[in-house]
Amino acid sequence: MVDVLVFGASGYTGIELIRLLAAHPDVKITAGSSRQWEGKRASEMFPFVSAGKDFPLHSLEELSHECPGEIAFLALPHGESAPAARKLLDAGLKVIDLSADLRLNDSEVYGAWYGPHKDPSLLPHAVYGLPEINRTAVTGARLVANPGCYPTTVLLGLAPLVGCEAVDISRPIVDAKSGISGAGRGTKLITSFCESGESFKPYGVLRHRHIPEMEQELSKLAGREIVVRFTPHLIPVSRGMVSTIYLPLTQSVTGDELRERFIAAYRDEPFLRVLPAGVFPDTALVKGSNQCHVAVEVDDRTNTVIVMTCLDNLVKGASGAAVQNMNLVAGFEETAGLSGYPMFP
Repeated sequence: MVDVLVFGASGYTGIELIRLLAAHPDVKITAGSSRQWEGKRASEMFPFVSAGKDFPLHSLEELSHECPGEIAFLALPHGESAPAARKLLDAGLKVIDLSADLRLNDSEVYGAWYGPHKDPSLLPHAVYGLPEINRTAVTGARLVANPGCYPTTVLLGLAPLVGCEAVDISRPIVDAKSGISGAGRGTKLITSFCESGESFKPYGVLRHRHIPEMEQELSKLAGREIVVRFTPHLIPVSRGMVSTIYLPLTQSVTGDELRERFIAAYRDEPFLRVLPAGVFPDTALVKGSNQCHVAVEVDDRTNTVIVMTCLDNLVKGASGAAVQNMNLVAGFEETAGLSGYPMFP
């Protein structure tokens, strides 16, 4: 049994971590942090937390100092994770960071999109935590940068096409939609019910913060520069995310041939589902699960490949991926605590 800490336990990703870890056979949450609920217990925040799974909530500073665990999950706002990670690493813990603080390799690139980095010395030591493309490096790592939700859909949608001569992946166009929980639990006018309940709108049209992460990891995979044209949209559902990716064909290829390429790439991946021809991703069919569904089609009329990826932004797009990474870090079965099917309807 491994003792873990959940920093930011009252945010959406923190709450999702609590839900997933409660079902994990080899893990016990010993403490969490919460500004709003400091000094209380998790069961006071959420009555569904059972007595046998309950744990105390502390301030960020107190929990960083006490460190009553072996692995820490940092579900903190961007900019707050790096200082906390440093303290925890120095105390001998392993850290899985769900913020963007450690995803980018270059502190100058980070600064251009997020502001000055608070501990750039950590960046060379952070492993990018998308197991499907980086499993060997994640296994046994001390510091894991959990990927963003949008980059997860884009990377898993494009990785099998790297090296495919029939498809030009150098300038993918990504049209993405996310549920409102992706904006976090904090109070914001744009995510209030009256503003978003019957609304569908693009945002971050030219400078969404996930763009450099996508380009960094895709360029590594391809061995050359990849530039992403990315437009996200907010849709009036609580959770769920779909990315539709458009790529030009450079030579003739069929949808079946590309689909076989995806099947071969993901045959042994426990959470990837490649959908049959004519079947398209649906957020209702991944809700609450760590699954990612992928579909690929070829539009012969416009010589375009269309890749569609779908996941639950709070699970495979955040907390489920973090638990998957923890399993690799700790030497557990990779699917431990994550094998449940989606909730439907």
